[in-house]
Amino acid sequence: MRRAVRALLWGCLTVVGLAVAGLAYLFIAFPRVGAASHEEVHVTADKLARGSYLAEHVALCVDCHSERDFSRFSGPVVPGTFGKGGQRFGHDLGLPGEFFATNITPHGVGSWSDGELISAFTSGVTPDGRALFPIMNYPGFAKLCKSDVEALVAYLRNLAPIEHTVPQRTLDFPLNLIVRTLPKPAQLSATCPNPQDSVKQGAYLVAVAGCADCHSPRQGSDFDPALAFSGGVQMPLPSGGSVRSKNLTPDVATGIGSWSRAAFIARFASYRDPATLHAVDRGGFNTLMPWSMYAGMSDSDLGAIYDFLRTQRPVKSSGSPVAGM
Repeated sequence: MRRAVRALLWGCLTVVGLAVAGLAYLFIAFPRVGAASHEEVHVTADKLARGSYLAEHVALCVDCHSERDFSRFSGPVVPGTFGKGGQRFGHDLGLPGEFFATNITPHGVGSWSDGELISAFTSGVTPDGRALFPIMNYPGFAKLCKSDVEALVAYLRNLAPIEHTVPQRTLDFPLNLIVRTLPKPAQLSATCPNPQDSVKQGAYLVAVAGCADCHSPRQGSDFDPALAFSGGVQMPLPSGGSVRSKNLTPDVATGIGSWSRAAFIARFASYRDPATLHAVDRGGFNTLMPWSMYAGMSDSDLGAIYDFLRTQRPVKSSGSPVAGM
């Protein structure tokens, strides 16, 4: 009997020891992205202009890191809140925790070096070693070219500082441990895509814009490659109700297969008129799609996105045919 008890005790101690060793390894070895660089970004007028274009119309830093006014169609950004952070993304969106967008104005990240800032938004690791959950599109931003990374840094450094404290995130078990293994070193391209190659340019823009985040169903924590861009993801609206993302594959019946390139561009361009961002009563028809932000993309960039989406495998969606997005 004593031998059995002793064996059980040693077994328990072994399990505990292995668990402690495993946790120690997890916290020592991960996240495994290397130290932030010591580079400094020199701000120029050209970098500021490019950074503004990317942050406000493509990468949409201001979409998640600002306040959006969902009393108006598509929730345009509230003036004076660019970068202040605080938007919540939680269990109601099917996420494994409660996440809050960081204050990315100089009040929030002003103490970070340029290299640390780049490491955070391209590799997913903050200066204090905290691994970001990929609701922050660092996997997409890891595909940025070097000059666009510098442009975004220039933009962030020149945001008006806003004093605003953001709540700490909470992650469900076991994601609170697994999240440390998710960041990967960014392999930034030395050159940007050639705009003359519209499909490659479109692939670049789609990755940076995070189109897959809303328009691709997930299989666990990852996107299901077989259903890429097929839509159908249900998302609650802050103003009440919910919406499902649309099918962006070239399926003729339920996707954009019957859309011309000109019609695709015109759909976005129509929201360049502020009058389209009309008032919406609570519970009235609205959308999470930030039309007013993406509308600021150039016609050539919108056309490139269309050209890339047309190369995707057509997937028949079980939802309604595409009338919008």
